Amino acid sequence: MHFIRKIILKLLDIYQRFFTILGYGSCRYYPTCSEYAKMEFETNTLLKALLFTIKRILTCNQLFDGGIDYPIIKRKFKDIYMCQNSLKSLKEVKYWYVPKSKNEFFLIKSFKNKDK
Repeated sequence: MHFIRKIILKLLDIYQRFFTILGYGSCRYYPTCSEYAKMEFETNTLLKALLFTIKRILTCNQLFDGGIDYPIIKRKFKDIYMCQNSLKSLKEVKYWYVPKSKNEFFLIKSFKNKDK
């Protein structure tokens, strides 16, 4: 399964690079559908990530409003707390978990500070 996840993430990376060069990029959502898919595949099981990504792609058209739509991750608060306690040993934070409701968190990508 880990191998499949790596292949999917690599294909998404190639897709993002290729369409950026061609000047395409008319996603109705933020983060874009491809970035949303990467976030899902990095943090969810393969089946959940696939289902949420398909749902997102199907709503990325003129019939839906679009807008800001971060992935929602279900985790127990103690798991998030344990993760935050280990931040001292990390050099970089990839995602921030912002509480939505009990055991649900918005997954927000952390951007690197280019000034450093």
